[in-house]
Amino acid sequence: MRTAIISHTDCRKHRMIPDHPECPSRLDAINDRMLAAGLDIALTHLDAPLAEREQLLLAHSESLVKKVESNIPHEGLTDLDGDTWLCPDSLTAAKRAAGSGLLAVDKILAGELDAAFCAVRPPGHHANKDTSSGFCIFNNVAIAARYAQQQGIKRIAILDIDVHHGNGTQDIFVDDLDVLFCSIFQHPFYPNTAIESNEHIINTPMTAGMAGDDFERALLDTWFPKLKQFQPELIFISAGFDAHYEDDMGGLQLVEADYLWFTEQVVSLCEQVDCKGIISMLEGGYNNSALGRSVATHLKALTGL
Repeated sequence: MRTAIISHTDCRKHRMIPDHPECPSRLDAINDRMLAAGLDIALTHLDAPLAEREQLLLAHSESLVKKVESNIPHEGLTDLDGDTWLCPDSLTAAKRAAGSGLLAVDKILAGELDAAFCAVRPPGHHANKDTSSGFCIFNNVAIAARYAQQQGIKRIAILDIDVHHGNGTQDIFVDDLDVLFCSIFQHPFYPNTAIESNEHIINTPMTAGMAGDDFERALLDTWFPKLKQFQPELIFISAGFDAHYEDDMGGLQLVEADYLWFTEQVVSLCEQVDCKGIISMLEGGYNNSALGRSVATHLKALTGL
């Protein structure tokens, strides 16, 4: 598959309190592992543009956007929501993170790419229409999905594999039957939100200690039959890698082979249903070594290497 990696140096400038797990070195770990694996020559490298303010408003309220803008400090840090902090460069980084998904949509719909991985931060899937939370300022996947709808895409699937439930994304699309949202996550666990499923929201909770066999069985039973029936025109992945057994932010036991299996399944599905492409956007993943290895595996599967 013709695959791009979309990122920007501005995403490294978003900083929070010392020793915060959502840190700039996450992107360095991904880049280092990508180079070590020889993936850089197999990928198109693109710079993430700045999302426009009105594009942020596709998924968020005016009140949230204003709150973020008014809390950007001239120096130092400000506390946005209790576990997310802002520095002078945070708004620019957040606009780049959101802009990466917009560019991916444009490139795929123009027929220039089959897939894109957005190596950006801050992450997004805990941010809902009115509230930031869980290290997330704006919901990057939701903004890109709303933008794709503006471009005429009718059926969108969002697949969230982060160890934490994608509560913000679910909230944004809870009434939109044209978006199939699937989230697999540790439960009970942060953010401790409602996890009921319905016609277009498929929640797949896993208990601490579950590993790859449980992950694969759950997705084969709950996600992929529904996805084939839904026939998505565009697939988004909220690509959190904190369900890895080396990541102490969660208690699941996935390894790189599980991310390989998942990505290969999504690529196969995309081909079966004649989907236009796959857009994967970084969410969690806080053990840098495990994160780098997992993303490299994910990219190998996207490119078909």
